[in-house]
Amino acid sequence: MLVNMNEVLLPAKKNHYAVGLFNAVNLELARGIISAAESTQSPVIMGTAEVLLPYGPLEEVSYYLIPMAKKAGVPVVIHLDHGLTRETCLQALELGFTSIMYDCSTDSYDENVRKVKEMADIAHSYGATIEGELGHVGDNEGSAEGDSRLDDPSQYYTEPEKAKDFVDKTGVDALAIAVGNAHGAYKLPPKLDFERIRTIAGLVDVPLVLHGGSGLTDTDFKRAIQEGISKVNIFTDINVAAVKAEFSRFSTMEKGLIDLIPAAVEAVKQESTKKMKLFGSDGKAGYRLESRGLGETDVNLLTKLVAEEVRKYMNRQ
Repeated sequence: MLVNMNEVLLPAKKNHYAVGLFNAVNLELARGIISAAESTQSPVIMGTAEVLLPYGPLEEVSYYLIPMAKKAGVPVVIHLDHGLTRETCLQALELGFTSIMYDCSTDSYDENVRKVKEMADIAHSYGATIEGELGHVGDNEGSAEGDSRLDDPSQYYTEPEKAKDFVDKTGVDALAIAVGNAHGAYKLPPKLDFERIRTIAGLVDVPLVLHGGSGLTDTDFKRAIQEGISKVNIFTDINVAAVKAEFSRFSTMEKGLIDLIPAAVEAVKQESTKKMKLFGSDGKAGYRLESRGLGETDVNLLTKLVAEEVRKYMNRQ
């Protein structure tokens, strides 16, 4: 079933587990992710990122992501990760993505607030959710998700008091924080600032997001979730798993693409399954927003949806 991010992350925050975002730039990745979610009865967030669009254009990706989410037997969020431009975010919303991230983390603080606040209002009018980023999560060398390598990542860590101000001013539904994490494969073991995660989680009332999850240890993940992380982004691990599985089929060159596809799908399924169980989201497919009752956030969202429908009706008259 196709849902937005609040429907899976608010229960995760309340019940102290995390939901994984797995990027799916082709059908094999998407099939493996959905299969893992259904077999573990886990909610899941699936999508793509702006820097990955050369490998799968946004409109083409939407042709399979959204129908697969609607047919799935578990809650599936279709999310644009690291939307870098207003135009890309708007396109994702028009295509039917139920969640977006507008990454303005390299802008000044005031500009980040202004741009994300504007996009939050737009996303909510579509019934979609929005994630922002405060601080800046850099990229490890060779990352498929960018080349923003930071000499001293600690200079870009999220400041707890600013995090609260940012959430209050923008109205974001989730906040990505920088606490020693980075995109891509880590060359050296990362040192996450767990105390910072705990402090931020105690100050803001929205779910926190950990980017750059591939390559962290199981202990890192469990501790980060314990301290307040509700969403973990994964791409490198499933991307590499698929390639390893395909290479294993090349004992000779007398192979076709159809010999490789099943191996890639199964490898992605197995790696995604491991992460879902590690994050504690397995068996939580029934933990949806409705189970916590209709709160103030839900009323505001419903009000915006009704207002948008009225506006569309009036424009047709």
